[in-house]
Amino acid sequence: MSADGISRRALVGGIAALALARRPTAQGYAGLGEKADGFAQVTPGKMFSFPADHGPHPAFRIEWWYLTANLVDSNGAPCGLQWTLFRQATRPGPQGEGWANQQIWMAHAAVTRADTHRFNERFSRGGIGQAGVAAKPFAAWIDDWEMKATDRTDDRTLSPLTLKAAGADFSYALTLEADRPVVLQGDGGYSRKSERGQASYYYSQPFFHARGSITIDDKPVDVSGQAWMDREWSSQPLDTDQTGWDWLSLHLASGDKLMLYRLRQKDGKDYPFGNWIFADGRTQMIAGNDIQMTPKATADVAGRRLPVQWQITIPSRSFSIVCKPLNPKAWMGTGFSYWEGPISFAGTHNGVGYLELTGY
Repeated sequence: MSADGISRRALVGGIAALALARRPTAQGYAGLGEKADGFAQVTPGKMFSFPADHGPHPAFRIEWWYLTANLVDSNGAPCGLQWTLFRQATRPGPQGEGWANQQIWMAHAAVTRADTHRFNERFSRGGIGQAGVAAKPFAAWIDDWEMKATDRTDDRTLSPLTLKAAGADFSYALTLEADRPVVLQGDGGYSRKSERGQASYYYSQPFFHARGSITIDDKPVDVSGQAWMDREWSSQPLDTDQTGWDWLSLHLASGDKLMLYRLRQKDGKDYPFGNWIFADGRTQMIAGNDIQMTPKATADVAGRRLPVQWQITIPSRSFSIVCKPLNPKAWMGTGFSYWEGPISFAGTHNGVGYLELTGY
């Protein structure tokens, strides 16, 4: 690459990092509680349309394409990976052309084993082709990191897909297959985040079967397992007094899936929510007052004390488990830092999943 190309890429990254870093941290985690005047608003009753909703929604301030995978390597050792692309609008209104475009793209990739956690982060300005998402054929990319459709991809299942990313000391490549349609979270895809009306549009593909390879320190291994993709977009997904969240995606040995989150509030009145996803794709919302999320053990990570082991109880479903991390040190030391890593759980139900902790 020419010196001009290098300097331009550095400039793009610097602009993106600066724009993101200046968002008010007082407005919830990563500024997600900041008022969103001028941006599109999330309201109940949306009719989702695919493939269009697999693509971007630039009238909203923020959205993401977020995949986690619980895998086992060819030696039987558990591992996990993350691939995420975020879009952030710096201002509302008509989309600018080229370098004047107000969209900023940020991506995270990570691999986790019991003995190591590796991650990388990338930034791009919108409007110049370096990063973006297309609805049909589906493709999400930043530089050479990509999640994309094949010539067999079904819009209803968003499958099959190929996935790849790399850092200085790791890389991975997966194929993702699912035989059930995507699942709308919350109330028909309307996901409330507070009693005051904050919400997102949210759907998932929790039924991916994954197969491929992970390379760490130039040592490749074959992997296979389960993956979960989340799609969310909003303009103000948090209220101003919500400091972060504790979120879990769980693959039960029965074939059912469970999504849970607890949004933490400054007054201690946290906002929990859950969605039980049956093996056939049916869903059932779980009321917040039926969810008990209790930290059981902490780990000191990056100068913070984090609740990495949890007891989860849902009395109405006779559900009680304890979740344990594969690697308590799975810290994402990115521009907005957080903890994210694979977990296993046992109790009335067994399985694997992912835990995310933000705002600590």
